[in-house]
Amino acid sequence: MKIITLAIAATLTASTAFAAGHAAAPMVMGSDQSVENGIVSAEKVIAGENGWMVVHRTDADMTAGPVVGYAPLREGENIDVAAILTEPVMPGDMLMLMVHAETGGMATGVFEYTLGAKEDGPIRIDGNLVMSVITAQ
Repeated sequence: MKIITLAIAATLTASTAFAAGHAAAPMVMGSDQSVENGIVSAEKVIAGENGWMVVHRTDADMTAGPVVGYAPLREGENIDVAAILTEPVMPGDMLMLMVHAETGGMATGVFEYTLGAKEDGPIRIDGNLVMSVITAQ
């Protein structure tokens, strides 16, 4: 019985270590889509912590511009994340779907970011923003 218990404990420890070492990196997977319904969606978003998928305007320079929508994210894998647009977006407009944190603000669960602020700001991995650029159809 003691040998079985030790074997189970060793297996659980190894599995936990494997999972911790192989957690999926934050990412956003989005594709060009119609915005006629006032929604922008990402097929999949992986977040390292609770946060936000934020929709920024962008252009050929790939610089994040004003926020035009956002949606909450849970830590881990999020499927079909839909953000309601807060201003008109026209076909041909480029949009940057970006992962932001839920940190530094005055209230949890309230999106407080404004362009250039630190509250609920963008996540960076090795200095790079976690984002995907799409074109509105």
